[in-house]
Amino acid sequence: MMILEKKLKFYGLKDLEKIPQFNQLPEEQKFETKVVSHVLPFRTNNYIVEELIDWNNIPADPMFQLTFMQKGMLANDHFNRMADALRRDLSKEELKEIADDIRREMNPHPAGQAVANVPVLDDEPVAGVQHKYRETCLVFPTGGQTCHAYCTFCFRWAQFVNMDDLQFATDESKRFQQYLKEHKEISDVLFTGGDPMVMSYQKLNAYIEPLLGPEFDHIKNIRIGTKSLTYWPYKYVTDKDADKIIDLFDRVVDSGKHLAIMAHVNHHVELSTDVVNEAIRRIKKTGAQIRTQSPLIQHINDDSKVWSTMWKKQVNLGLIPYYFFVERDTGPKNYFAVPLHRAVDIFRDAYSEVSGLCRTVRGPSMSATPGKIQVEGITEINGEKAFVLNFLQGRNAKWVKNPFFAKYDEDAIWLDDLKPFFGDKFFFEKELDEFIQKKTDQLGKNDIHVVNF
Repeated sequence: MMILEKKLKFYGLKDLEKIPQFNQLPEEQKFETKVVSHVLPFRTNNYIVEELIDWNNIPADPMFQLTFMQKGMLANDHFNRMADALRRDLSKEELKEIADDIRREMNPHPAGQAVANVPVLDDEPVAGVQHKYRETCLVFPTGGQTCHAYCTFCFRWAQFVNMDDLQFATDESKRFQQYLKEHKEISDVLFTGGDPMVMSYQKLNAYIEPLLGPEFDHIKNIRIGTKSLTYWPYKYVTDKDADKIIDLFDRVVDSGKHLAIMAHVNHHVELSTDVVNEAIRRIKKTGAQIRTQSPLIQHINDDSKVWSTMWKKQVNLGLIPYYFFVERDTGPKNYFAVPLHRAVDIFRDAYSEVSGLCRTVRGPSMSATPGKIQVEGITEINGEKAFVLNFLQGRNAKWVKNPFFAKYDEDAIWLDDLKPFFGDKFFFEKELDEFIQKKTDQLGKNDIHVVNF
């Protein structure tokens, strides 16, 4: 298969008018996109615009919804505030001030990531690292704090809006490596962002190569969380450092470590091009595994047929369906979130349509403050409906696979919306509260910015 080289071209807020297809849209729709893009981060690229979006199906096209802002992504009062500011032609500084005020009302750091996940080394927080689960450590490379395009639903949107107090990134001292050396319980390192795969080979190698040395023998698995596979597959095929990236993956596998590419795939159309299929082929040839994950997103994939089709396609390509997430309680959650009872139905209906090879996927899963909580289903207890919940991962590993129950709520979209079926608190709440208070006190002493959640 001959894949022609393509030069990456980004489109940000200031470049919207340079997209010919966008210019064909009605003026009101274009204005709405600009209004929302002044609050939430907007970026797309020529591959998505030219090869993934069906411009004859606007605004319903899932890839358009996934990458272009819609009016409903902001609350009415937020939208009107920014729209009015733009009509009055306020200065850049005034627009940013209004945008920042709105952003802070949108829960920029969900699930305790600004406090409870921050590790400490020598009584100082380790920049750009989150350590929520005993075996797994997240690393946010400085050079990976952007993406080839921004998903409109992204729960890490706060990384991209130039609010320094809302960003995670490693410093240049490599203290995160020292932290890893001292914590032998860590077996998995997940490079995340943003997207680590926006980095050049040289920068990516600087983070990964040291972990192949003997002092990191306890690190068995290296994961890379990325959307690049479907947003810019040329990274692995025709980009100038594509061969070096593939060689790096080869070296990781040859070192005896497991390399997992944690690919974000939200719709089966993302797997439809020749270049993405070639990228998958080249990555798999190294011995790396590609695991797929996505949240359930209204307007994009809230249909069981989309999921069953996607999982079948993934397995056919040699990918491993991994997580079916619930959209996090941050950013434009009211536009994208699906009620938990519908999430259960969609997951069950899709799951029932696929073979066992697709049933590696786990969900619906909420990456909440206490851990990854799976909604196992809906049952009836003494004539009353209840959600059956379970921990797939927990801040305390002893919480895992310890079933618990919540009162059924038609409107619930997140753990915080649920009330215990038995008693006043879920079994983990007291311990969790104590842990977060201790962590808040610890970080407070270091004068670290603390976000309420």
